[in-house]
Amino acid sequence: MKKNIALIAGGDSGEYEISVLSAKNVMTDLDKERFNVYLIIAKYGNWTFEQNNTVFNVDKTDFSLNINGLKVHFDAAFIMIHGTPGENGLLQGYFDMLGIKYTGCSALVSALTFDKSFCNEVVRNFHIVNVAKHIAITRNSPLDLDNIIAQTGFPSFVKPSQGGSSLATFKVMNKAELEKAIAEAFKVDNKVLVEQFIKGRELTCGVFNEEAFPVTEIVTEREFFDYEAKYLGMSKEITPAQISDNLKTQIQTAALQIYQRLGCKGVCRVDFIYDETSNEIYFLEINTVPGQSPQSIVPQQVRAMGKTTAWLYNSLLEI
Repeated sequence: MKKNIALIAGGDSGEYEISVLSAKNVMTDLDKERFNVYLIIAKYGNWTFEQNNTVFNVDKTDFSLNINGLKVHFDAAFIMIHGTPGENGLLQGYFDMLGIKYTGCSALVSALTFDKSFCNEVVRNFHIVNVAKHIAITRNSPLDLDNIIAQTGFPSFVKPSQGGSSLATFKVMNKAELEKAIAEAFKVDNKVLVEQFIKGRELTCGVFNEEAFPVTEIVTEREFFDYEAKYLGMSKEITPAQISDNLKTQIQTAALQIYQRLGCKGVCRVDFIYDETSNEIYFLEINTVPGQSPQSIVPQQVRAMGKTTAWLYNSLLEI
């Protein structure tokens, strides 16, 4: 019997459009012989499914649909929401309470990895790779710019502690820029991270179950891999990265170990900076719901392995 799958996309952040694009790509590849796929679009608490120009609302008491008198329950949810509530544990906790299986990491792991300041401290204690110096600032706490500068120096990065796609992320060069960037980042999140700048090559590696994917190098025309670089064609992703076999092995091993130690599930992508001067690898962040548009990095890596995204997406539903 075919399983009913809720492919849930959208969300309540600036990553809404990218999430929907990713979900449509996933939907194309899911095996229609095995699954009845329902694309659920979530936006600020309004969860809907559209069929033949008719919109049906999700019944959140049991996560079901009533389509022309037919009650549809779901065997599993394919989570494709970037940002809140799909990447920070909220949706996972909801499905846990309802007893509905879902793709990807647990509620606890999703919440931990989504908060960059918490995740940095946990990964630092693994002693697998380096983590840049940083300081977290909470809203309405005293703001000591001189203390921040003493710890992170310039240049430094300012970003929301919980957020994705480099939204409200700034590279700052002086005290005035730092103060302005912190104010902007607080418009997105109640906690802001100020992080030491590490000059180097940006390398990223997908992981699925116990397998590390080929490494990608991100080369951007911008100051860093910001939203415009990611989604407006102002960067180049080189897959596989043109790096030594030794460095490739180090990146893949570190990505797999971080994935395992954090308790991740499904497909994740781990981002690093490689400082060529010191020959050191620094952890940047982990994405537990990485983008899945045809141009996204994980699909590039899957193709470089000689496999298809259809293999990946259908395998993710083996839960």
